[in-house]
Amino acid sequence: MSLAYFALIVSIVSASALEIAGARVGAQLGTMAAALSLLAAASAARKADYDHYVRAAAWGRWILLAIPLCIAAQLVPLPLSWAHPIWASAHDVLGGLSLGPITADTGLTVNALLLALAAISLLGVTILVVRNRGRAELVLFVLSGVTAVSALTLDLHRLSPAVAAAAPSDFTTTLAGFGLMLNLAVMQLAAERAETHHSVLRSIAIGLCGLVGTLVCAAAIFGFSGTNSAIAAAFGVMLILLILVIRRLDLSPLAAGALSAAALIGATIILTFLFEKSSGPILMRLVPDAGGETKAALERMLADTRWFGAGAGSFSAVAKIYQSEAGTTLAAPSAAIAVFADTGWIGLTAMMAVSLIALVRLFFGALQRGRDSFFPAATAACVLFALVQSFAGPGLLRPAAILCLSVIVGLGLSQSVSQSSSR
Repeated sequence: MSLAYFALIVSIVSASALEIAGARVGAQLGTMAAALSLLAAASAARKADYDHYVRAAAWGRWILLAIPLCIAAQLVPLPLSWAHPIWASAHDVLGGLSLGPITADTGLTVNALLLALAAISLLGVTILVVRNRGRAELVLFVLSGVTAVSALTLDLHRLSPAVAAAAPSDFTTTLAGFGLMLNLAVMQLAAERAETHHSVLRSIAIGLCGLVGTLVCAAAIFGFSGTNSAIAAAFGVMLILLILVIRRLDLSPLAAGALSAAALIGATIILTFLFEKSSGPILMRLVPDAGGETKAALERMLADTRWFGAGAGSFSAVAKIYQSEAGTTLAAPSAAIAVFADTGWIGLTAMMAVSLIALVRLFFGALQRGRDSFFPAATAACVLFALVQSFAGPGLLRPAAILCLSVIVGLGLSQSVSQSSSR
């Protein structure tokens, strides 16, 4: 598993660093590293590894496979009536078969398919690699460090643009949200080490690193990001605190259920208030207010979207039909809007189903875990943040953010069922 572990680290660091630097090869390098890690893990896996993977991914591995299958279906001939209305209109004008690929850009959809396969591969490889507690800790440190550096670039650029070049703000905001949860987990790790008679100095050093990372990420997400992104991060922090309170007070199942229900009701009220603050399509209510022409174009695009969408990854190609002025670019204001426009109701429903199932699985895994509960707790918080953030900004459309989230989910799932660090 050493080669798989090395390739896993390379995929995280290279993709994130290149994305922050604005390079265009980050997604390709991360995908190649994911493929290498999958091959290495498959060649070195034993029966015990496979059994562990089955236990960790029992929550919905078949739903995960449905995502690339849905994207692949857009590349094969299907009834054009299922697709974007532009294809049916073209068929009426030009004639010909009423079957064909329903994607607006085959190349972009193939890229999206490869990215989906890379993300699923990284998730599975992470589940296998981080069975060992030592490797799980190192992956946590790498993730917390990468996300903290991303948040730091946003902090420095907003404080003094001359000091740091502008990195993609949507991407750095998303990684800052992840980093806030992960660095809180690092602080919990340090506290558990101190309680179990590990080296006090080392525990203090780890705790201080986690504290610095938490402050850097908190400044980025609460000080220099939008209100809705800050609320998404606050939901994640509250989930970590909820799990910590239930575990520390050793609440009974009834009391824990009542507290969890109260938290869920409170979160629902807040989300309902946020969605009702503005009018229009529900997918556009958490995004920053766009100009009148841009908003109208996006509303027309959403109204035309069918069950299968216009092709995964092809938002920019379809947007050319709706943009009002030549030379302008109609960009997706949020990940949820892009997913809906690209893959339709099927893709958006699958995304939300996978997120909610993983969230529930990780929440109960954190409560049932005897030791190292901070792994699934922080992952559950990251998933909750990603779910809300997907309606507020486009950061999760970045390949590096997708790969990082896949590794984070794999880490939490693996450690939510692992009982030994000796393997």
